[in-house]
Amino acid sequence: MRNAELRTTRKQRAQCRCSFRAPHSALRTCLAAAALAGVLAVAPGCDRLFPSQKDPKATEKKAPPPVPVLAAPVVQKTVPLELRTFGAAEPNLMATVKAQVTGVLTKIYFKEGQDVKQGDLLFTIDKRPYEAALQQTQANYTRDRAQYTNALKEAERQAELLKTHVAAQQDYDAAKTAADALYATLLADQAMIETAKIQIEYCTIRSPIDARAGAWQVDEGNLVKANDQLLVTLNQVRPIQLGFSLPQRELARVKTQAATGKLQVNAIIPGQEGRPEAGTLTFIDNTVDRTTGTFLLKATFPNPKERLWPGQFVNVVLVLQEEPDRIIVPTRAIQTGQKGQFVYVIGPDKKVRDQLVTPGRTINDDTIITEGLKAGETVVTDGQLKLVPGAEVVVKESLAAAAQPKAKADADRPPKSDDKGGQGPGKGGKGGGATASGPKTAPGEKSQADPGEAAKQ
Repeated sequence: MRNAELRTTRKQRAQCRCSFRAPHSALRTCLAAAALAGVLAVAPGCDRLFPSQKDPKATEKKAPPPVPVLAAPVVQKTVPLELRTFGAAEPNLMATVKAQVTGVLTKIYFKEGQDVKQGDLLFTIDKRPYEAALQQTQANYTRDRAQYTNALKEAERQAELLKTHVAAQQDYDAAKTAADALYATLLADQAMIETAKIQIEYCTIRSPIDARAGAWQVDEGNLVKANDQLLVTLNQVRPIQLGFSLPQRELARVKTQAATGKLQVNAIIPGQEGRPEAGTLTFIDNTVDRTTGTFLLKATFPNPKERLWPGQFVNVVLVLQEEPDRIIVPTRAIQTGQKGQFVYVIGPDKKVRDQLVTPGRTINDDTIITEGLKAGETVVTDGQLKLVPGAEVVVKESLAAAAQPKAKADADRPPKSDDKGGQGPGKGGKGGGATASGPKTAPGEKSQADPGEAAKQ
């Protein structure tokens, strides 16, 4: 009886173990199925991860596209030997106009900033007081001339009486002295008349030079004093002078070249670098400034269009001589590397090579190359950052224009879909694969794959 009970208990325990292991077997089956589905999903992309196993041609490395650059030819030409500095324009002639007589300013005959010619009427001052003074001086002259005539006749009578011994010598001397004194008075009267006339002329002020008038300093109706108040300033700007200074170390070279002929001076106005004004060196100062170690020079410019103006600061280029057969490249073509300065030279096969060069002095936007290049070669002037020796290039007129087709192609390309995200958990995507493969459980129903619940049973 006891043995039968033991066998029944062992049988029940064996059934319980089977019911406990069944959920684990189902779970392993689900995981194996999910792994197999993942392998099948990844299999189509294996050809992209391992192209050599699918297509041997895919392993071949594609040649990079040509790099767009800007280029310029290397030229050989005659270039000037120049000294560069800065200076200020100043009028060739300047006149400060003041009144030479005192009086009321009656009229102004020009406008501010007007061009005036030599002899043009500028101002008039009330001349009536000076005309009256002239008339008074003329009246004094008439009176003194009459007295002189009488004194001259008296002297002649005394001379006749002296010959006949009727008059004394003393009387003759007195008469002659009176006549001579009146003659001197007549000369003084004539001088006073000329002075009065000059003062009347000073009441009319005219331009002493061809120039451009400045601003009025006195308006009509004001009283002006002689040699006291400035009326206007006249500056001659055609021609015009340009003053500038150079270091004393350049004095000998400038004097040597100036002795051979006239030296050209170019004035470059800021903002108008492409249109310099040409002039001629006309003055070298006779001393060096001890405080600055420089010497003063002046150049004269015709200035027909009045582009130079008194007081204007400009860049000055003094041309000493011409240097023939110099190799010139744009300055922006020169790069700096570990071995020194170099340029990229474009060969006949449209491939570049780096060429070490020895730059000289700079002229505007160009640089003289003393060694490393020859005329006729082509160098890269822009786009060097994307180049390496041996790279293939394509010469463009503008790098901005070369970048436009690529930008347009990127804008027209449709956006790529996101394959990694799927449709999200619970919607059949890859991110929710475990949820899709598991059995659905109704609300309130216990899952059969829960090992804990099976153990409790």
